[in-house]
Amino acid sequence: MKQDDEGILSSACSLESGLAGLGLGEPVTPEDFALRVLQRAGISQDRYDTYVRLETAAGGLFVAFGPEAVTGSALESGTREEGRLTRERFEELHRRRAGRSAIPGGKPLTGLRPALRTGRTRQVPIDLSGLPVGERAVLEAVRAIPPGQLRPVTWIAREAALPLELGAETVVGFLARNPVTVLIPCHRATDDNGTPCDAAYVREVGDALRGAEGIDMVAVRQWAQGGSTLLGSDTTHIYCHPTCAHARRITPAHRVPFHTARDARRAGYRACKSCRPLTV
Repeated sequence: MKQDDEGILSSACSLESGLAGLGLGEPVTPEDFALRVLQRAGISQDRYDTYVRLETAAGGLFVAFGPEAVTGSALESGTREEGRLTRERFEELHRRRAGRSAIPGGKPLTGLRPALRTGRTRQVPIDLSGLPVGERAVLEAVRAIPPGQLRPVTWIAREAALPLELGAETVVGFLARNPVTVLIPCHRATDDNGTPCDAAYVREVGDALRGAEGIDMVAVRQWAQGGSTLLGSDTTHIYCHPTCAHARRITPAHRVPFHTARDARRAGYRACKSCRPLTV
């Protein structure tokens, strides 16, 4: 943002805060006050981001976006490190990470509300261009996990084509820094034993997001505790991740649990072409 633009933005935000302070309780200024000032001043929207607060199963979600893509999001409940987020704190974190100011107000990016409602967020344009190649590849792999399904971190590493020396710990580190929470659904990642990873936030937040997608967390934890990371069908002799759409159609009488892909292959089962579990 240019020096003059930055000055106008700073003045707009200061004036907004000052006017809000005149109220007896609720702010007297509209939420999009600073945005109106910038628009009235003729400052191009490509010099700043706007953001809105939307509801999710895990509470409020701040979503920042430019004219064409989402540039960041964070749950109001916060992360393990940051704690609960205020609007001011979200703006500060976004400016630090993206190098752009985020101004409250305006309409959500087209398709954002239905994507959050259905969990089908892959179609929402997200700008990850500022991230290193490997980190971006991991987050894109996470975006490919369908709603209502879970994938282990080694699967994510394979889909992201990470070098062999970069394993599960690298993936978990990238998930913990996820700059677009919920829209990049890292709540769909698990450790290799099938336990939800939840690298960035507390388990209750992840469970709320997974529950909204119809994932049976009681069953997931039972599989993990029993060491069953894969589920086969004795009628098709195909094995899947337990939350795969095909696995969920296997009736209890025909379910065959496996600890590893090697166990499944030795039993004469082949990998599902839909969820593509690791084959070794």
